[in-house]
Amino acid sequence: MNLSRTWAVAKKEWIQIRRDTRSLALAFGLPLFLLVFFGYAIQFDVEDIRIAVLDESRSQESRRLVEAFEASDLFLVTEALTEARQAEDRLTRGSATGVLHIPPDFAGRVGRGDAIVQFLLDGSDANTATIALGYADVLVADYGASVVGRTSGSGMGGIQPDVRVWYNPTLESRNMIVPGLVAVIMAVIAALLTALTIAREWERGTMEQLVATPVGRLEVVTGKLLPYLAIGLIDVVFTVLCGVLLFQAPLRGSIALLAVLTLIFLVGALGFGIFVSAALRNQLTALQVALLGSMLPSLLLSGFLYDIDGMPAVLKGVSYLVPARYFITVTRGIFLKGVGIEVLWGDALFMVAYAALGIGLATRAFRKELA
Repeated sequence: MNLSRTWAVAKKEWIQIRRDTRSLALAFGLPLFLLVFFGYAIQFDVEDIRIAVLDESRSQESRRLVEAFEASDLFLVTEALTEARQAEDRLTRGSATGVLHIPPDFAGRVGRGDAIVQFLLDGSDANTATIALGYADVLVADYGASVVGRTSGSGMGGIQPDVRVWYNPTLESRNMIVPGLVAVIMAVIAALLTALTIAREWERGTMEQLVATPVGRLEVVTGKLLPYLAIGLIDVVFTVLCGVLLFQAPLRGSIALLAVLTLIFLVGALGFGIFVSAALRNQLTALQVALLGSMLPSLLLSGFLYDIDGMPAVLKGVSYLVPARYFITVTRGIFLKGVGIEVLWGDALFMVAYAALGIGLATRAFRKELA
């Protein structure tokens, strides 16, 4: 490979990028839009779950239980019901997600240790209902422990759970989302940017001029890739800074390791985009294929939104072929866990193979045009 010819192709591509304001807007505007949109729109944390209370006990004990729900940041008590038929009405109309029903004999049974509390939930939103059920179980268990402590004077006794959460102690979903967003945004942006480059040459009729030169296939691919690689690295720096400063995501690991592995991933994603562009020769078609081939797998099959272990066996197998899956493991490992290459080497090897495959496919796509 001749470096001077490669550099000449890179300079030519950079001049075209500078003249194409749409490409520049896409390169620098889309990452910001995706980061802000997904960063604020995707929330797995649930707060202020609206509940109504039907307290048929009207005792000091039941009042303490209701106060425990009111004091929690997780629940918002919106209404005190007076009769049982109101519970179904509130759940049907959606004015409450749940109804806390305290039976008339609650106070007497609390003293005997066999009290029952009913918690009715609107299951039409399964995710919120599941989270609300877990929160309610914890609050009722804490209340029961406090009652035992007051009545026995010696605490609960038996096993005392000591639960500790590592790497994301507050369980904030944003801390998980932001590192994943870095991977998703880079996968999408890299593929979209280069998906237009070769197709644009064919549509403008300038590819014939390039074919007539002594430039080799690998030199063309590398030269066209370099300007977009520089843009991609700028986008990475911008995205990481926004994630840390705007969303307060922790960055505990090596920045140098993150930069190197990101560079490798970008080479593969850019190579994929060039391959699509060279194979299809039409900007609109190449853009659509690159979007479908990068965004959908990165969002749905990478572990960004959905747990891979919970997927059907077929989709789980397909996920092993999604490059963003490995890059998300890298970003979350470096951001949240602060791990090094001794842990991430397997994912790094896959990304190296992905980069080599991307460049290889892109180069091969020129086989008929540049013999």
